[in-house]
This record gives sequence, structure tokens and C-alpha cells, in this order.
Amino acid sequence: MTGATPSEPESGKGGNRPTVSVIVPAMNEAKNLPFVASRMPADIDQIVFVDGHSTDDTVAVARELWPDATFVVQTRSGKGNALACGFEASTGDIIVTIDADGSTDPAEIPFFVEALVGGADLAKGSRFVGRGGSSDITGLRNFGNKGLNGLVNIIFRTKFSDLCYGYNAFWRKHIPLLELAPVEYQRAQWGDGFEIETVINVRLATSGLNIVEVGSFEGPRIHGRSNLNAYSDGMRVLRTIGQEWQHWRETKTIQKKTAQADVRELTL
Repeated sequence: MTGATPSEPESGKGGNRPTVSVIVPAMNEAKNLPFVASRMPADIDQIVFVDGHSTDDTVAVARELWPDATFVVQTRSGKGNALACGFEASTGDIIVTIDADGSTDPAEIPFFVEALVGGADLAKGSRFVGRGGSSDITGLRNFGNKGLNGLVNIIFRTKFSDLCYGYNAFWRKHIPLLELAPVEYQRAQWGDGFEIETVINVRLATSGLNIVEVGSFEGPRIHGRSNLNAYSDGMRVLRTIGQEWQHWRETKTIQKKTAQADVRELTL
């Protein structure tokens, strides 16, 4: 999708396959975790479980299902902060982000890893390509998603088909390109909320990385109610697009000035 030159495949321990860390952010998802665990591939190297200050048995259930996992409590609130905390605790060559409500199928992880090993920098999950689909997306959400996709593709010259889907995988070495706020900060930061998926996709795309979309089927939340709101979250993504446009312009200006300064130094 984005970037003309694929990255070289990376190797894991001992020069074999790359190691994989799966980030599972969760808040009050105790009833959904057994399904997620049952679909998790057996050869995952690290599961990073990020608790969002749950008030039910989420952490106890997770510890029983994944006794060898890395357990983290997020430092602020919101999905973005949870993922940032998970990124910091991850050790694998590849990072995969999934949801804990059962809507993203962990059994699809090998498809994402295959795309990365094949040369992609970001394997972007999409419900609208290949084997992708959804039994959960509403007409309103679908309409809004297409509009936001179109806007991002025009502004940032990308070719996303599913901007707001949270099933993604990328090489851990690219985390600095996301420029996320340090997890130690106590006050709320830009990127702490559901805008994180747009931030990740746009910042990796504008860094010139090679992006491949991977078809993924979105199932319904198994238990509980979703925290998503089509209107408010759509407006949040729209604001995010504006913020990221400004961030991109400022970054390009700094890069241009730096390049010009380097040229002057070389010609003196």
C-alpha cells in the first residue's frame, strides 16, 4: 500500500522465525477471555495483558488462562494508553494488537505474521479485503468508516480500506515512529483514546513504510456492551485526522529545514 521498498524479513532468537508479542488490552472482559484464549495460537512467544483497572475478575481469569503472560496495569485511561503500556512491555520482534471482547480472532495472527515476514512493515487488518468481513458493523458505522477512509486516503495519499479496525501487526522496531506520549505522564495525552488506531496507521504510513492489508473477519462482542459510539467516536477520528495532518505538516517542515541546514554545512 504505502512505500515502494519492502523491509527485509527479520529473524527471531537463534536466527529462526521472528518472535511475536500479542497485546491484549482489557477492562471488565472476564467473560470474554476464555474464548480469546481458546483461539490463541500455541506458538505465541509473549502475551502482554494490559488491565484497564477492571472491577470484575478480569485479571484473575487472565492469570489462570495465561500464567506465563506479562501483566501490566495501564498508567492512565483509554485504549491508546493501554496499547502504549503494552508496547513498552513487549519483547517480541513483531507486535500484534487484538481486542479482548472476542471480536478479533487470534487464530488469524499467522496471516498477519506472514505478511510481515513477506516484507511488510505494517500488516493492517481490514474487514473489506480478501477473507475479511463483519457480523457486527452497522450500516451507520460502515458509512462513516468509508467517509473517513476516503478523507485519509486523499490527505495522506494512502490506500486504506478499513482505517478504524484495531487488528494490526507491525515490527517492534517501528514503535519510535509512533511518537506516543511517555506512559509515565499522569495527565491525559493525545493518543490515549480510541484515536490510537488512526494515529498508528497514519504515522506509520507517513513514515514511508510498506503497508499490506490483511483480510480479517470481525465477530460480535460475546458478552457485555461495547464502549463504541458511532457518532462520538466518528467525530473523534475526524478530529484525529485534522491533528495528524497538522503533525505531518510540522514534521515535514522540520525535516526540510534540517536537510537544508545539512546541505549548507557540507558546502561551507
